[in-house]
Amino acid sequence: MARLIFEKSQKGRRGCLLPATGVPEIDADSIIDSSLVNEEDLYLPEASELTISRHFINLSQKNHFIEKGFYPLGSCTMKYNPKINERIANFHNFTRLHPYLPINCTQGSLEIMHDLQNYLADITGMDSITLQPAAGSHGELTGMLIVKAYFKNKGEKRTKVIVPDSAHGTNPASARMCGFDIIEVKSNQKGQVDIHTLKEMVNEDIAAIMLTNPNTLGFFEEDILEISDILHNAGALLYYDGANLNAVMGLVRPGDMGFDIVHINTHKTFSTPHGGGGPGAGPVGVKKFLESYLPVPTISFDGEKYCLNYNHLNTIGKVRSFYGNFGILLRAYAYILSMGKQGLKQAAMDAVLNANYLKEKLKTAYHLPYDYQCMHEFVLSGDRQKEQGVNTMAIAKKLMDYDVHPPTVYFPLIVSEALMIEPTETEPKEVLDEFIETMLGIAKEIEENPEQVLSSPQKTPVKKIDEVLAARKPDLCYKPDNT
Repeated sequence: MARLIFEKSQKGRRGCLLPATGVPEIDADSIIDSSLVNEEDLYLPEASELTISRHFINLSQKNHFIEKGFYPLGSCTMKYNPKINERIANFHNFTRLHPYLPINCTQGSLEIMHDLQNYLADITGMDSITLQPAAGSHGELTGMLIVKAYFKNKGEKRTKVIVPDSAHGTNPASARMCGFDIIEVKSNQKGQVDIHTLKEMVNEDIAAIMLTNPNTLGFFEEDILEISDILHNAGALLYYDGANLNAVMGLVRPGDMGFDIVHINTHKTFSTPHGGGGPGAGPVGVKKFLESYLPVPTISFDGEKYCLNYNHLNTIGKVRSFYGNFGILLRAYAYILSMGKQGLKQAAMDAVLNANYLKEKLKTAYHLPYDYQCMHEFVLSGDRQKEQGVNTMAIAKKLMDYDVHPPTVYFPLIVSEALMIEPTETEPKEVLDEFIETMLGIAKEIEENPEQVLSSPQKTPVKKIDEVLAARKPDLCYKPDNT
């Protein structure tokens, strides 16, 4: 059966018929420089509306998505997006709103953004929030630009940022893009920041430390208050990577841990769409002394109306067109309101419970390098299975034959053959039990018939491929045989 829409193309078929425009034809050469005109005909598929609909519906069902099966991704927190959020974000009053309308015509939407700022400030323990950044990594960049502007304004030349060896790769990347040198701090035997090493490396050159808490191993930094004192006593700042806020929302706030800046991944914590290269949101919160550095505008209320506040003396400037991705922020707003304070707290506790349940059930079959109580995620190692000839990548691909999306693999880098597993709070016990049974079954199959695992996946639309060939000679375009 043809897999590509090009292969289903039939000369003369049309998926839609457009009416006559009523506009007279104009010779393109009279308005477009000839050097810009493509002389070759575009090869576009020709197919009926029904063929097109069937083709793309079938393709969508070949993909793995959260409504189709379990997604224990780890790190990226691919959790379920309630449909009520989608319905609210698609209200015509929102979708037909133009961002250049005067503020007297957009008071309702500005009120929503203002309330969301306040909710996020309360949840994170920050004093002020910007909703502009378009993704978590963009929020990181915004936060580090604030760090850079803060020390420049103080006349201090601080050139280094500390990052743990277990950090997300975007942390050192964001800091480096802002001109900082990266200093790595090692983890201790419990998978947390080695406090003694940290003390030795903190000096007047350090601008900030970037921490995820709980960290990427799934552990809460027990020494976070001491870490805060060490950095602050040296005049440096604490930056909170909000990737794992999902584990602590409603329980403890980054601001109370001593953090000065925080970014929030709305798709991880507040259930907005994730992946596919679409719009995202990465709000950034700061303590009061950094408020003047926020991107402009923020949303304020003067007692009578909601306003766009450009009055930030030391602002780093705009980091996003308009005021952020409004549709994504709406979804986060709907999620927070529907959950409420107790609901958010319960979600965090359920995420922690689910992760610890899986960890305890799986650690007998897979190596657990850090055997401590985790938060929302934990990291196994496939070292035992690799000794039997099957590496972590093969285990991940075998999971695909069970309609389970593979967890994050080979990260964090400090765990060899890493399998990072995060069930999220939305999965019921029976789904977790099925995953446990699957993982234990794969471990047993590796012992008895490793070649069967190495040949996976076999039940997916694309079977096991030659990874080296695919990387070196990817086939990214289709051309018919006669061209």
